[in-house]
Amino acid sequence: MGTRMLQTYLEKLDPPNNAARFYRMAVLPNLFGEWTLYREWGRIGQGGQVRLDCYEHESQAVAALMALEASKRARGYWAEPQQRTMFD
Repeated sequence: MGTRMLQTYLEKLDPPNNAARFYRMAVLPNLFGEWTLYREWGRIGQGGQVRLDCYEHESQAVAALMALEASKRARGYWAEPQQRTMFD
């Protein structure tokens, strides 16, 4: 796969319920030769919770990111085109 960093940023807005949430994910190499799926989520404008999941191979971390992104999109999270340019 190479060493290009893969990341995504999603938001979910529901004004009637006063909900404004974000979900950020990235696949990063770590110091031990493994790959880490970095996840951060919470309310937009505030610090979120963070979780790091380690994988032996980059392809495993990328597959986990893609599955989580699909799950979040199914639950109403979306990415604005102008937000995607922040991660190029």
